[in-house]
Amino acid sequence: MSSTATTFIGIDPSGGRHTYTFAALDEECQLVTLSAGELEELLAFLGGLKTTVAAVNAPRSTNQGLVRKMMEEQGSIPGHLRGADLRMAEYKLHERGISISPTPSRTEACAAWVRIGFDLYKIMEGEGYQPYPTENAANQWIETHPHAVFCTLIGQNLLPKPTLEGRLQRQLALYERGIGINDPMSYFEEITRHRLLKGILPTEAIYSSEELDALAAAFMAYQASNHPGEVNWVGDIQEGRIFLPVSEIRHAISKSDS
Repeated sequence: MSSTATTFIGIDPSGGRHTYTFAALDEECQLVTLSAGELEELLAFLGGLKTTVAAVNAPRSTNQGLVRKMMEEQGSIPGHLRGADLRMAEYKLHERGISISPTPSRTEACAAWVRIGFDLYKIMEGEGYQPYPTENAANQWIETHPHAVFCTLIGQNLLPKPTLEGRLQRQLALYERGIGINDPMSYFEEITRHRLLKGILPTEAIYSSEELDALAAAFMAYQASNHPGEVNWVGDIQEGRIFLPVSEIRHAISKSDS
C-alpha cells in the first residue's frame, strides 16, 4: 500500500470478547485488516496510517432534546413524550422502519458500548481526526450504524444477526457491493452429506457478527470518500448524523431488531 493511500476503517465498539472489532479496506475496496482488540491495539493500528476515513458504529453524543422539542411543538400529549428520549437521527430511521437503539440524554443512562464510543470519538479528535466531511483533513471520522447500513443495502427486513443465515445474508450484501471479502456462497460448496451428518460445517468462511458490523462501517467510510453522491444521512449536526452508503434512504423498510 502506498504511503499516501487512504485507508477506510470500520470500528465496532459493541461486541464480543474484545472491546473493539475493526476492519480496513484499501483504495480498491479490498480487505487489508480484520481484527479485534483493546484500545491500545486499535490506536496502534490507526497510528500506523497516514490518511484515513474511519466510520464508527456508535453515537457521537447524547441526544440534546431535539425530538422532545419537536414533539412538544406538534402538540404531543405528555404520555407520548416518554418515547422522545432519542436523537433525531434515530427518530428519522424509526420513521423509515429501521429500528435502532435510542441514545438517552444523560451519559450515565447510556449502554456501556455507547459510552465507549463517546470516549473513542474524543480520543480520535485528540489525535487530529476531523468530522466528515472536512476539506483537506488527512484523518476523518464518520458516524454510522451497522443495522441501518444493512437495512438500506438490502432494502428489507433482516434475518436475525446472531444466526448463521443472518450472517450469510449480511456478508452477501457486502460481497455483492464489490468488497474484497470471502464469498459467502462458498459455504454451500463445502457442505457434504458426511459433514452435515457429523455437524462439521465450513463456518470459517463466514465472518462473526462483530466482524460484519465492522466491515459494514468500513464500506461506509469507503463510499463516503469515493462515492459521496451515493451517501446519505439522517439527524442533526448538533446531536450527530448517521451516514449510510446509499443515495436514498427508502421508507417503509420492515422493522427489525437492531
